[in-house]
Amino acid sequence: MSIRIKAADQCQWDEVSLGEVMIRFDPGHGRIHSSRQFTAWEGGGEYNVARGLRRCFGQRSAIVTAIVDNPVGRLLEDCILQGGVDMRHVRWVPFDGLGVEARNGLNFTEAGFGVRGAVGCSDRGHTAVSQLKPGDIDWERIFGQEGARWFHCGGIFAALSATTPDVAIEALKTAKRHGTITSYDLNYRPSLWKSHGGQARAQEVNREIAQYVDVMIGNEEDFTACLGYSVPGVDANLSALDPAAFQAMITQVVKDYPNFQAVATTLREVQSASVNGWSAVCWHDGAFYQATNRELWIYDRVGGGDSFASGLIYGFLSGEGPQAAVEYGAAHGALAMTTPGDTTMASLAEVRKLMGGGSARVDR
Repeated sequence: MSIRIKAADQCQWDEVSLGEVMIRFDPGHGRIHSSRQFTAWEGGGEYNVARGLRRCFGQRSAIVTAIVDNPVGRLLEDCILQGGVDMRHVRWVPFDGLGVEARNGLNFTEAGFGVRGAVGCSDRGHTAVSQLKPGDIDWERIFGQEGARWFHCGGIFAALSATTPDVAIEALKTAKRHGTITSYDLNYRPSLWKSHGGQARAQEVNREIAQYVDVMIGNEEDFTACLGYSVPGVDANLSALDPAAFQAMITQVVKDYPNFQAVATTLREVQSASVNGWSAVCWHDGAFYQATNRELWIYDRVGGGDSFASGLIYGFLSGEGPQAAVEYGAAHGALAMTTPGDTTMASLAEVRKLMGGGSARVDR
């Protein structure tokens, strides 16, 4: 039985995301601690999904977030508008002159190379979006009046503060009440949970949220850290995952959460920061679907999982079924990791070419 998604002509939005958008400072081929020059991008786990759906897949997407109204916030606005994501549901917070009451998040990220892994250093404490609380966003307007076919959130937003899980649950409940499909990327980040409860709190929050999710996304570490499941046969470094082992775990997951209509994960074998094996698996309606295995040369791995999620969502939104959905996700994630920044620079034609077995020969 396929996922029942509302018709496009019944909704203003194909997809709405809830999450933080930060400025990413990128030292290029250098290191954060020794660079004197950075390129600025925008990025954030949940936002990256909305942007991928808009820029690559041509969907009508919107972001729900909060931004401090100062020059840094307006730089974020400029980046988001270039990506085409609608901002009418952004909550603009007045600037106090110092950022004591609220600030915009910054994220310093270096890509890594060879034996040197990628490094992220977040500077996102007390941000405007982390202070959102239930009642701040008019979810009835978004899901009841405007209408949305799909809603996406994730564990990064839920980890930002004591109140953000309640905002996510409020949004998910309202979305489901109005027939909107909900997806959630577990996206476990130990650094985000460290100051308020650690992994135990992450499991408490995510087990509650999981009850309101239709499509759950995450890698094997996410399902272990956030929901308490284990994958037998995974090596200590989590560098490789046997699809059969993951399938055994998901079989148990969907018994515990019968509300899940689909569960998806990327399969990554880390040979080095520059070369990864890459595939994905999706469970839907009692069957498993695996994407093509690829060996990737990676330019910038950050955002690859978010681009997988947007491709997966597009496959379901387009009605092409779970096999196409997981192939869209894997191909889009692969292409996103060939360019700098968190967000995709791929086109739908490039994604379909890769799905069809196209090579990296020059296009002229």
